[in-house]
Amino acid sequence: MAKIDALFRMVKEKKASDLHMLQGLPPKLRVHGDLEAIEGHPILTEESLKEYLHEIARPDQIAKYETTGDLDFAYGLEGVARFRCNYLKQVHGRGAVFRQIPDKILTVDDLGMPKAISALAHLRSGLVLVTGPTGSGKSTTLAAVIDLINRTYKKHVITIEDPIEFVHENRNSVITQREVGFHTDGFAEALRAAVREDPDVILVGEMRDLETISLALTAAELGLLVFGTLHTNSAAKTIDRVIDVFPASRQPMVRTMLAESVAAIVSQLLLKKKDGKGRVAALEILLRKEGMSNMIREGAISKILSLMETSRADGMQLMDHHLMTLYRDGAIDGNAAYMKAFNKSAFEPYRTAEL
Repeated sequence: MAKIDALFRMVKEKKASDLHMLQGLPPKLRVHGDLEAIEGHPILTEESLKEYLHEIARPDQIAKYETTGDLDFAYGLEGVARFRCNYLKQVHGRGAVFRQIPDKILTVDDLGMPKAISALAHLRSGLVLVTGPTGSGKSTTLAAVIDLINRTYKKHVITIEDPIEFVHENRNSVITQREVGFHTDGFAEALRAAVREDPDVILVGEMRDLETISLALTAAELGLLVFGTLHTNSAAKTIDRVIDVFPASRQPMVRTMLAESVAAIVSQLLLKKKDGKGRVAALEILLRKEGMSNMIREGAISKILSLMETSRADGMQLMDHHLMTLYRDGAIDGNAAYMKAFNKSAFEPYRTAEL
């Protein structure tokens, strides 16, 4: 058993999301959003941390880390969980962050997601973008949607990830999971190959560059259902981000492609619960509706926001509306809502009342 396995078991027991290990500090766990040092554990020296890190990585991975100062891979501890591992070098020496990936894929119902999220699994084609900052639960949401497809339909689902996080068992569907750097050289390469592998659904773990985004749009145009992630925090900014990646000469064509292919954009944030026990997701949801294509083509962001505001019955919602709902339901406090809201003035009274 690797020495670090004891710390991974502690991550599971404490219901922590991450384990941080930095030279010169004791290991720390992120529990419900806050970092807490592991009591009684000695400060990590270069040698002790090196021992921890080298024990669970392959020799070729260690060689890459020592050469480049960075390494990403996944590590599974049977009966506990899988962990997304990121090794780094920083001003004080070595470091690593380990994100816990639950061994059980939570369902959409387990996550308490609205029906609009479940409906994504029943789409036949189009581009679905799930966005939000790092650690906002995008991978967990997408895993739940893929799991629903897997349990409901007889389809071929290809996932392209860096690294593979949630491992799906083949149920009604056939799931092909490919890891960048291990099974394929990159997202674009794997996505280009995927369209020739008889897929019904493709999940692109990160749409990082122009080529990957372009290939995802083309795949959606071909009639495939394509899921992807971006690090934006609203539907409007996501549309702009996708288009702005391209040079000005190509933007009108890309705007048209996006207008025709986008099926949904979900922006997600995680907030600490009011009782301090866990976190809750706040969602902004844009769904394809008549007239939306023209708004995207025209770059009419204000019209898209109005469409979302007037289409709540269809499952759409703005982030601020959901934050207000979570606050009024007692799930989050006013200060948490204020910090994440776009319209700060609307939440100011609730914030000041609690200070």
